Amino acid sequence: MSSSDRHREDAQVHFGVFFQGVNHTTIWSAPASGSQIDFETFRRMIATAERGLFDAFFLGEGLRLREQDGKILDLDIAGRPDAIAQLSTLAGITEHIGLVATQNTTYNEPGDLARRLAGLDVLSGGRAGWNAVTTDNAWTGANFRRGGYLDHELRYERAGQFIRAARAIWDSWADDAIATSTAADAWARADAVRHVDVSTSQFDVSLDATLPRSPQGHPVIFQAGDSSTGRDFAAANADVIFSRHGTHFDDALAFATDIRARLVAAGRPADDIKILPGTQIVLAERASEVEEKRRWVLDGQYTGQTALSLVGQVWGRDLSDRDPDGPLPEDDPIPAPISVTRGAARDGKDPVAIAKEWRALAEAKGLSLRQVAIETSLRSGFVGTPGQVADELARWVRAGATDGFNISPYLVPGGLDDIVEWLVPELQERGVYRTEYTSNTLRGHLGLRDPLTRRAVHSSGSATG
Repeated sequence: MSSSDRHREDAQVHFGVFFQGVNHTTIWSAPASGSQIDFETFRRMIATAERGLFDAFFLGEGLRLREQDGKILDLDIAGRPDAIAQLSTLAGITEHIGLVATQNTTYNEPGDLARRLAGLDVLSGGRAGWNAVTTDNAWTGANFRRGGYLDHELRYERAGQFIRAARAIWDSWADDAIATSTAADAWARADAVRHVDVSTSQFDVSLDATLPRSPQGHPVIFQAGDSSTGRDFAAANADVIFSRHGTHFDDALAFATDIRARLVAAGRPADDIKILPGTQIVLAERASEVEEKRRWVLDGQYTGQTALSLVGQVWGRDLSDRDPDGPLPEDDPIPAPISVTRGAARDGKDPVAIAKEWRALAEAKGLSLRQVAIETSLRSGFVGTPGQVADELARWVRAGATDGFNISPYLVPGGLDDIVEWLVPELQERGVYRTEYTSNTLRGHLGLRDPLTRRAVHSSGSATG
């Protein structure tokens, strides 16, 4: 399907902000960088995002500190506070912006997590979202009661059962369960709450839910899997896809076209999912400053320590004793498999072949080890003046390649300032970005239909909020 086939003249750019925590794409060592865990960092970022009329504030999840070779990775030593705890606090100091918590279906149970997400949804007036993620690795699962390990082929089976159980819990309260007047005979109707019994290969749930639904019906379901199985899972279950296709237009359009075909195959409208790829945006006020800003960001992200770690993943050994501004190692990589805790730089490729390719690149361009790491690392995003970037984002959304972007700031807490102060006004001038919030719920901000299990009740299919 060509971009002209999907042209949407009235399409609007939706923005979320993705707060990852410490990682090598966040310039945590810059003088302007703040704490990754202090409440003030989260407060300032979400206040800026709400001032910029963003749809959502999106938190990642970290159940274990990352490691390399059995040691805590120095580049990622700050743990993340629990997302629902953070977002519940932030709900009290915000009015409109959505609050999306990443929560793992492998290491939670539906009766407990559905209640906690419903609590966030009710307390925020219908602004909660759930990024439902899966994992099958044993090294994270080591922290959990049963070891937590789950065979790879079972992770989406469990996730699907988990979401269906959560929706059954959320649906167990009637829409008009709670009395709207003090003159009513009772606070809630006697038949307002149905008992929930769910029995599957992964779960046995039998409970009476303790919370009514929020104004948006259910928390909005986000999903980020990119395999064929993950895409089918999203088409069957998700409201929003958080994709990694946020850098190259043709790639993004192909992904969006594939998802729309899977939606139709799943019996849903082709536009029933919003696609928000993760991306980075680097802005400079003037065109003459763009390249300098781009280099500053790259130099801050790819420190010597980071470069040695990334190249060490390919060589299969610790390179921390080398000079990052010197040459690549002279010896060939170790071809043996390496632990998944070291990362995925090889991505199933022959490390000796990668090293040969990198040495040829270094020789041709006169690059140091660190410069090779920068040159060969996959990077996402848009770089330019506010006007240039606004034109490109508008093109993507109007062509149907995406519905918006989940922005990962390269600096916290001030990484959204330029976007809100420079980029948002440019988008508004082009008529592709809201000038005020018109909804009070996350589902409403995104223009989503009713939750999948509520459509028989609300047959209009219109957005809630």
